[in-house]
Amino acid sequence: MSIDKPPFSDPSRPFVLRLAASADAKLIAAMHAQSWASAYRGILPDDFLDREMSAERETHWNTRFEELAEGAGEVLIAIQDDRPIGFVCLVAPDENGSVLVDNLHALPGAKGSGLGTAMLTVAAQWARDRGATSLHLLVLEPNVAAIGFYESRGWRLAGRENDTMGGIDIVALRYVLPIG
Repeated sequence: MSIDKPPFSDPSRPFVLRLAASADAKLIAAMHAQSWASAYRGILPDDFLDREMSAERETHWNTRFEELAEGAGEVLIAIQDDRPIGFVCLVAPDENGSVLVDNLHALPGAKGSGLGTAMLTVAAQWARDRGATSLHLLVLEPNVAAIGFYESRGWRLAGRENDTMGGIDIVALRYVLPIG
């Protein structure tokens, strides 16, 4: 699967990945909020998920796209039948040669379709093309579904970080995948 010329497509998958632009910030924020509302119910406060998260994610993505415009990374949007079904945000390699998979989200209806795995495959190639030797990401400790997804694909636990999200203290687990 080549990622040099968008949209990135794989004939075995019923979707394509296209590069996002700053004009897509509102779309990305909406998909992010929808994904969190599904995945984080019971993990983050309902009040945050139902009332605050959409605006918070929109502010986040407007800022994130400004950072990415400076060459710090890219966002890819997964499209199926002319509708967005997920996205992945990749941040340029750090001083250790590792690319941050800043966000990887498949909308609830796209889970189990192979989308997440395909986006990780593209992420690994994107990272290799930039000289990286690994990928890393953070996943909330109570998100056992995401942890299972990553571990089943070879990711390994590399650390824990305390943080605050939705007004509560959380633990984020750092996972790493060597990509050689």
